[in-house]
Amino acid sequence: MAEYPQDVVQRFHGTPEQVDAGLVGEPPRTWGSVVIEEYDRAWAQLFIAVHASLTEALGPLVVGVEHVGSTAVPGLAAKPVVDVDLVIEDTAEELSYLPTLERLGFRLVLREPWWHGHRMLLSPAEDVNLHVWPRGAPEPVRHRLFRDWLRAHPEDRERYAATKRRLARDTAHRPRDYSLAKNDVIDEIYRRIFAASAGSSGGRATTRADG
Repeated sequence: MAEYPQDVVQRFHGTPEQVDAGLVGEPPRTWGSVVIEEYDRAWAQLFIAVHASLTEALGPLVVGVEHVGSTAVPGLAAKPVVDVDLVIEDTAEELSYLPTLERLGFRLVLREPWWHGHRMLLSPAEDVNLHVWPRGAPEPVRHRLFRDWLRAHPEDRERYAATKRRLARDTAHRPRDYSLAKNDVIDEIYRRIFAASAGSSGGRATTRADG
């Protein structure tokens, strides 16, 4: 695991209380239930449209834009909400980007400075979660590693899909527990990711949030 910095290897497990503390305005409607759907190619097309609008509107402020989460993995069942990681220089400078994103129709729903400066905005149709991170934040690195691993390892992709379906049923009466309930299987997959990296690299690997 030495190939990645400790802040990449060690995941942050937020609590419902921390999420509540960071909530801005009304929570997304999608938080009220968990619906897992079969993979839809339209998710990739939606990301392409979002990527184009972000890069055009924000211009040189953009360090990187990535499609992450389950909708970024062909063949993986997912909630029908596209997760997008937008990396900029400094998320604390909200006046430099929030008004522009709001003009695109996005609404700020989470402000979490304790989680690597994370901000989350929601599209008008609530079909895009836009995660905004500062350059160098470890979470976008993990997101890309997880996405790429599931794209290349169908056995873990199927295991993750089965776990999500089961947890969606098990947490139907308390849907906000769903994300926390996934941590065990996610951490298990990350252990394999980092172990494989350690075993296949003869030198020290480096990662960038703007890759």
